[in-house]
Amino acid sequence: MAENGKNCDQRRVAMNKEQYNGNFTDPSSVNEKKRRDREERQNIVLWRQPLITLQYFSLETLVILKEWTSKLWHRQSIVVSFLLLLAVLTAAYYVEGAHQQYVQRIEKQFLLYAYWIGLGILSSVGLGTGLHTFLLYLGPHIASVTLAAYECNSVNFPEPPYPDQIICPDEEGTEGAISLWSIISKVRIEACMWGIGTAIGELPPYFMARAARLSGAEPDDEEYQEFEEMLEHAETAQDFASRAKLAVQNLVQKVGFFGILACASIPNPLFDLAGITCGHFLVPFWTFFGATLIGKAIIKMHIQKIFVIITFSKHIVEQMVAFIGAVPGIGPSLQKPFQEYLEAQRQKLHHRSEMGTPQGENWLSWMFEKLVVVMVCYFILSIINSMAQSYAKRIQQRLDPKEKTK
Repeated sequence: MAENGKNCDQRRVAMNKEQYNGNFTDPSSVNEKKRRDREERQNIVLWRQPLITLQYFSLETLVILKEWTSKLWHRQSIVVSFLLLLAVLTAAYYVEGAHQQYVQRIEKQFLLYAYWIGLGILSSVGLGTGLHTFLLYLGPHIASVTLAAYECNSVNFPEPPYPDQIICPDEEGTEGAISLWSIISKVRIEACMWGIGTAIGELPPYFMARAARLSGAEPDDEEYQEFEEMLEHAETAQDFASRAKLAVQNLVQKVGFFGILACASIPNPLFDLAGITCGHFLVPFWTFFGATLIGKAIIKMHIQKIFVIITFSKHIVEQMVAFIGAVPGIGPSLQKPFQEYLEAQRQKLHHRSEMGTPQGENWLSWMFEKLVVVMVCYFILSIINSMAQSYAKRIQQRLDPKEKTK
């Protein structure tokens, strides 16, 4: 049955390339026009055409708002129900009473979960550059909790200010009381919420490929087009990247749930291909999402947590700083900022930062903060460029009545 499905896919792709809006056209000319249109859209970026990019971005925003307004207008019952629920929640939030203690607790947990789930979703899109939020947020958070746990000999950080700021508890901890499991338990909620967010972020490629398969259209998406080309040339693939992608596609297609689970449970830059494969071959939603959720939010998340915790355990960090100092010539000068930073963090953990800290204490944290700001700004720019290119695509489709695919 899988072989018949593959043959049908190949025939469908061939017919789509020969038949274009009811007229038989040279496939090479169609592909060449698509390539030129794509290159033209890719040149619409802020640093090349700022005025046109901002104009197209504004127009695309208006188009999207109009589309969403139209959809909401046709779903008035859902909108009214949502507004009533929002009014009830607002009243419960602002009206004084004994229920306020529960409201505040729910609010705190909701904001915590939403924050890490949101970062997980952003990680799936890579902040526009492929850089995951694990390296910018979750990894440093786990590292700071690990360093604090060994310094305080406890994970009973008072809440608040944790997790915004970690301060050692007043009672003295027992030396050697910290275990790997205690740190894992301390960061489990943040890590699992982030993993859930990454699983949710994998859904767009799945839905895009599924909709394309059911409708018979060929979306102008580079990853999906690359996937179809890979299916066409599966037997002649020679390079390592193509063979790796085919291995992922075959694993997901033939093994099913456990194949998706295996791909989601390890750091896998090709997992987007798994989502496209599942959507293209009409794998049931809960099979795909269930395996992805278990793999990313439970298995993979614990692997990453254990790696970060072991890497930033007290003796490993001390050995790393000592190793930096042993580098001939520049070692002592490189070692000093790390020593000052660690000492500053120790004083903050014991709430003694007002006693005076070395002047260079914020050098590493300053660099990291600027990196985060740069990445977030670039992410915003990538959204602007992407929406501007989407509007340019609308213009191209209007100018060419033959182009019906989206």
